[in-house]
Amino acid sequence: MAVTPSMTGKYVLITGGTGGIGKAAAIGLAKLGARVGITGRDRARAERAAAEIAREAGNPAVDVFVADMSSQSEVRRLAADVLSAYPRLDVLLNNVGGFWAHRHATADGLERTFALNHLAPFLLTSLLLERLIASAPARIVTVSSGAQAMGKIDFDDLMGERTYSGQRAYNQSKLANVMFTYELARRLEGTGVSATALHPGITNTAFSAEDPARAFAPIVALMRPFMRSPERGADTAVYLASSPEVEGVTGRYFADRKVKASHKSSYDSATTARLWRVSAELVGLPAGASAAATATATA
Repeated sequence: MAVTPSMTGKYVLITGGTGGIGKAAAIGLAKLGARVGITGRDRARAERAAAEIAREAGNPAVDVFVADMSSQSEVRRLAADVLSAYPRLDVLLNNVGGFWAHRHATADGLERTFALNHLAPFLLTSLLLERLIASAPARIVTVSSGAQAMGKIDFDDLMGERTYSGQRAYNQSKLANVMFTYELARRLEGTGVSATALHPGITNTAFSAEDPARAFAPIVALMRPFMRSPERGADTAVYLASSPEVEGVTGRYFADRKVKASHKSSYDSATTARLWRVSAELVGLPAGASAAATATATA
C-alpha cells in the first residue's frame, strides 16, 4: 500500500494558482501539510482562491503573491517577494501558462505565449535557484503538455514576427518547457535539486479563455464532458512535488505518474543548451556554466 507523503514543514510556490490545475495542486499539497504560496495577477481573486484552498485543505498556511508573469519586471519583483517571505523553498511548481489565438506583445515587446509559458518560468526559476539549492533536497516541477510532441523551436522566428499561429506558438512553448527541464537537470547535477516536467492530460480549465480560437470552440464544447477534472489534471504535479517514489529523479518527462518519451529534439543537448543561452539573453541573465553559477550571479 502506498504511503501518503507528508509535506509538513515544506515551503511550496505554485505559479498560476488561482484556478484550474494550479489551484487543485495547491489544495493537494496543502492537504499534505505544506505551506503553499500561489501567484495571481489580481490580488482580490488570488486572496479568494487562497481562502478556498485553505478551507478545502484544512490548512491555513496559504500565501498570496501578486504578479503578471508575462512581465519580466514583475517576475523579478515576485522572486524578491518570495525570497523575503520564505526562509526556504522546497518545491517550485511552474504551472502558469496560456494560449492565444492571435499574436500579443508583452510589456517587454516579446510574444506573449513564449514569454509567459517559457521565459517566465525560466527567469523565476533562475532567480530562486540559490534558495532552492540551500533547501535541498528540493524539486522544480514544470507543467508542459502533450502538445510538446508537435513542437519545434524556431530559432529564426521565436517571437512569431514573420508568421504567427496560436497552436504553433503554444506547441513551441511547451517543447521549450521540456528542453528547459532537461538542461536545468544537467546544470543542477550534484546540488540535490531535481527538475521534472509533465503532461497533465486534457483538463477542463479556463485555458485559452482570454483569446480563444473560434474554429476550435465547437470541438472544445464537444470534448469538455470528457476532459479531466482539475484535480485529476493536477495529480501528476502533486506526485512529482511530494512523492518519496520520485525523490532524486531528475531530467524526466512524466504523464500519469509514469516516465514518458518526449519530442526527439528535446534530447539534443546542443539544442537545449542553445535554447538556454537564447533564453538567458532574452531575460538579461548570464548563460552560466551551471545553474548554481547562474543562481550566484543573480543573487
